[in-house]
Amino acid sequence: MTTPTTETIDVPSVDNGIDLDALLEAREALTADPAAAAFVWTATCEWVNGTHSRTTIEPYYGLGEHHQHRQAFVIDGDHPQTFASEDNGATPTEIALAALAGCLTAGVASVATRRGIQLRRVTAVVEGDLDARGVIGADPDVRNGFGGIRVRFDIDADASRDELAAVVSQSQKRSAVYDALTNPTAVTVGLA
Repeated sequence: MTTPTTETIDVPSVDNGIDLDALLEAREALTADPAAAAFVWTATCEWVNGTHSRTTIEPYYGLGEHHQHRQAFVIDGDHPQTFASEDNGATPTEIALAALAGCLTAGVASVATRRGIQLRRVTAVVEGDLDARGVIGADPDVRNGFGGIRVRFDIDADASRDELAAVVSQSQKRSAVYDALTNPTAVTVGLA
């Protein structure tokens, strides 16, 4: 059995804030030890009042042990005043769009670095179509979730449009959030 090795390719040196050597070493290590690749991400949400909630993201499990982020990350969620709420935070659906944008954008930076493409600016605009009649129970035939999501990247980089399209495509292919939104994912909901 052969041990996986990191591919050696000549790419121009770029600075997109990605430690490519560490990323490739991690890929090699996780390929050699698949059990270490089993991560569990945790978000703990507490109700504040009305439709306002506060989610804290802190501990996670991976590489065979428990970890803490450098700091706890807190996200307030609410609904806008148009839904008779207080608008104390982004809606959960907007937070889902932000998660998709963040995951895809991180992928763009990583893939561009791997391909030797210097980025100057990356902007992703994500729009999700949602018919609120399903969420509020006004029409049982209307889906509760997004009917469609569109992501548009505007990228300024040292690369052709075709090269950038390939970077975006590879980012989409590797995005955990894109995968979760576009493929059936087992979700269980119950009481503690």
